[in-house]
Amino acid sequence: MIKGHGDDAYQYTHIESDFSSNICVGRSHQLLMGYLALHSELLSHYPEPEAWSLERIIAEYHDISPKSVIVTNGATDAIYLIAQTFPFQADIPRPTFSEYEDACNIFPRTDTAHRMLWLCNPNNPTGDVYDQLVVDRRVAQYDLVVLDQSYEHYTDRFVMNPRWAARLPNLIQIHSFTKTYGVPGLRLGYITANEVLTDLLRQYLRPWSVSALAIEAGKFLMSDSSLRCEPNLNEAQRLRDELSQIDGILTQETCTNFLLCQFESNLRAADLKDYLAREHHLLIRDASNFRGLTPRHFRVAAQTPAENDALVAAIRQYVRGRMYDV
Repeated sequence: MIKGHGDDAYQYTHIESDFSSNICVGRSHQLLMGYLALHSELLSHYPEPEAWSLERIIAEYHDISPKSVIVTNGATDAIYLIAQTFPFQADIPRPTFSEYEDACNIFPRTDTAHRMLWLCNPNNPTGDVYDQLVVDRRVAQYDLVVLDQSYEHYTDRFVMNPRWAARLPNLIQIHSFTKTYGVPGLRLGYITANEVLTDLLRQYLRPWSVSALAIEAGKFLMSDSSLRCEPNLNEAQRLRDELSQIDGILTQETCTNFLLCQFESNLRAADLKDYLAREHHLLIRDASNFRGLTPRHFRVAAQTPAENDALVAAIRQYVRGRMYDV
């Protein structure tokens, strides 16, 4: 497991704006907290061994069989479950979410005759979205494709529908309540796939892995589409445009609310992160520990227009100061 994911504000004091986490800004959990407060008795009982009641609701929403749905303790739990169940030779494009490779390293690859591909779509940290024709070609080429769609609601580009995917014999989708509803502390995700694949996955599913409160929260969140996060993609593009105008910074195109940036010079993302946290109480993601990236890479997720303007001004001040130092 790498150290230094986003949302590490606990390492600093008085962070006022968090650009390090990809979860969209402006979410409110007051309704959810009020609802869970009325169900505190669930703390006195074991949850369902498998979250069957929530799986049925998810299946009905997607118009697929409940047998095609497995609720997990966050999307990361789904990643490790898949890696354990299918010890295939794994291909993992870089840069991408580190947990795919970490999960595959934990569970030995005992079946090297079969090949599997891990795709994050939209991809973290780049914000790219794979064209569906590309996904189709990869499904035709591999024995198994794992399609992590945790950010599926963070883009206006097309992503594969679970009803379509559940008919394929070699595709597994991962979905995230964390991203869709902005609830990272809840730890709730789910898998959708063909029933043959989910039957195999259930052989390694740990009982009571999803808490009773998380299951109840999932039911509540699924009942109201207005509770979903709605990232402002236009504001994300404006932030990218503003950052790209700072001398010495390259910004990649993005289809989501977050974007990957890079210093052209030997300035280090870690130093920028410490400066912003210490001097401006702003937190960014040092992306140097993404495999395939460099100490010059950092990632930011768009916040409110005022917060974004403050970030741009602070980074511009930092870059100018370092240029004069040279």
